[in-house]
Amino acid sequence: MRILSKSTLREFWLRYPAAELPLRAWHKQVLAASWSSPNDVKALYGNASILANNRVIFNIKGNDFRLIAQVNYEFFVVRIRFIGTHAAYDHINAATI
Repeated sequence: MRILSKSTLREFWLRYPAAELPLRAWHKQVLAASWSSPNDVKALYGNASILANNRVIFNIKGNDFRLIAQVNYEFFVVRIRFIGTHAAYDHINAATI
């Protein structure tokens, strides 16, 4: 998969250093993946939540952080829509962000 964009992750882990290793691991795993459907995402991340509009919620670092991505399965692209603390996640609409 191609991820748009790593700089979003980097900016986040500079603010929240505890997120760096888990986000680097997520990035590495997703780069190596070839998802063609939400089922492929669930096979790798069983606790991921699949939403409408090809959005996926990933729990990062034991659910301390949430990452929302929009996946284009046809072109193998993952676009990061949100990364934040669990508290920040509670104030957004995951389906529309």
